[in-house]
Amino acid sequence: MNVEDRVTELETRLAFQDDTIHELNEVLVEQQRQLTLMAAQLGQLIERYREIAGGQYGEGGDEAPPPHY
Repeated sequence: MNVEDRVTELETRLAFQDDTIHELNEVLVEQQRQLTLMAAQLGQLIERYREIAGGQYGEGGDEAPPPHY
């Protein structure tokens, strides 16, 4: 294998690696966007749960009323 063939092979590998890195970066950006959205949704769900739980049992109560009440 001569030098020119080796350089061509290396350039091909480099181009493939650049494409792979670009694709991985796009996936990573999308996953981060989804994580940010999910974290916001989880925060909203926690807030709604606290509102519902606080409304059922009162803000100061640690325990739910007995079932016969």
